[in-house]
Amino acid sequence: MKRTKIIDLTGEKIGQEVVVKGWVKQFRQNRFLIINDGSTINNIQAVVDHETMDASLLETITTAAAVSVSGQLVESQGRGQSVEVLVNSIEVLGTADPEALQETILQPKRHTLERLREQAHLRFRTNTFGAVFRVRHALAFAVHKYFNDRGYFYLHTPIVTGSDAEGAGEMFRVTTLPFNDTPRDEDGKVDFSEDFFGKETNLTVSGQLEAELGAMALGQVYTFGPTFRAENSNTSRHLAEFWMIEPEVAFNDLNDNMDLGEDFLQYCVNYALEQCKDDLAFLHDREVQAEKQKPQNERNELNLMDRLKFVVDNDFERLTYTQAIDVLLNSKPHKKKKFKYPIEWGVDLQSEHERFLVEKHFKKPVILTDYPAKIKAFYMRLNDADEQGRETVAAMDILFPGVGEIMGGSQREERYDVLKAKCAEAGIPEEEVWWYLDTRKFGTAIHAGFGLGFERLVMFVTGMTNIRDVIPFPRTPKNAEF
Repeated sequence: MKRTKIIDLTGEKIGQEVVVKGWVKQFRQNRFLIINDGSTINNIQAVVDHETMDASLLETITTAAAVSVSGQLVESQGRGQSVEVLVNSIEVLGTADPEALQETILQPKRHTLERLREQAHLRFRTNTFGAVFRVRHALAFAVHKYFNDRGYFYLHTPIVTGSDAEGAGEMFRVTTLPFNDTPRDEDGKVDFSEDFFGKETNLTVSGQLEAELGAMALGQVYTFGPTFRAENSNTSRHLAEFWMIEPEVAFNDLNDNMDLGEDFLQYCVNYALEQCKDDLAFLHDREVQAEKQKPQNERNELNLMDRLKFVVDNDFERLTYTQAIDVLLNSKPHKKKKFKYPIEWGVDLQSEHERFLVEKHFKKPVILTDYPAKIKAFYMRLNDADEQGRETVAAMDILFPGVGEIMGGSQREERYDVLKAKCAEAGIPEEEVWWYLDTRKFGTAIHAGFGLGFERLVMFVTGMTNIRDVIPFPRTPKNAEF
């Protein structure tokens, strides 16, 4: 008989013979077998008649064992589930070593998230991470569905690249040169002409520049792939390897870009709310319990479900960076010196400032635009100087409750002479981005796009507070296990 997934064991199947395969969560009183197969956070209870079953077989069934049970699906007589299986037969597909089990996170008790990270090969089997990674899947599907349904083309941009899109220099080098006998030129510098690609290459930090090339021919494209940053940061918001979503759209200006970013984020959050009800309910309850352990002043203003609805139920407030600075300078926290970081024009906003704008002042998601040119990337379109002679760029950041900035984007600089000057100002050699500059010579046109770190989105939707807990195998400084 064909296996039935637990998620499909509904009341409509009551009275039918079913086969369920999964892993044992608990075996109580040699009678109640609790099984989960990963298709849902909900378990199925299989009721065993231990008097008719082989006692030696039952002894091999422990927590984490893989089993196949067959029997009749009936209405449950107990609380906690609507249906259960009356077992006719059991097959143990894989036993679990009781002694080894004691050293793992598969023991049915509470474990810290740090402990779970140490056994990332097993943490998928826990309720928390089963929920997180089902939500992650749903969000990834939503990304592709959103763009596909709107006529975007999925572009695979290079992972190995010779350019630094952000100009930050924090990149992982890709080389086949021998470390013990590295070829060098007359000046003693590494001779990359002898390397595999004949030049210095790195792992990409962004697919944006290449996506722009696609947009200027295909109209609207998006990338969704791995990116890498060699930033020696051990914070809860940084990874060395993560996934980026980057659409680029020809003929879109900054306003079009804001419309796209707002619509896209609302779509993804709403998709998760509709498709991941059980998992989000579990993660919501988990967060509520965790919040109770925190001091009152450190608790979230909004719970997980309220934060998600906050995004889908509100139009995003739009204002310039300059206007936001004025709001912050006139705010009570600033006047009472409650902000940790200073506020002045020309300085990037901190999370505490962004969250104040979202959670306290406007009480809705916020889009900030027109940032100072000096704190933004070279490829962002330069605006005309303001009355004070200050230079800004047509950039946008979208701010969410609980996290602050979640997305950044801009109208791209389409003017050849301006872009060339900005490359020089940023210290980016023309020979590294000659192809990027070259596109501005042939039918240049306004275009815009944004970048969204996928893990940041998963963090927001699941309520997880550490980015290492929303990617299957995190890569961080001094950590490349699994």
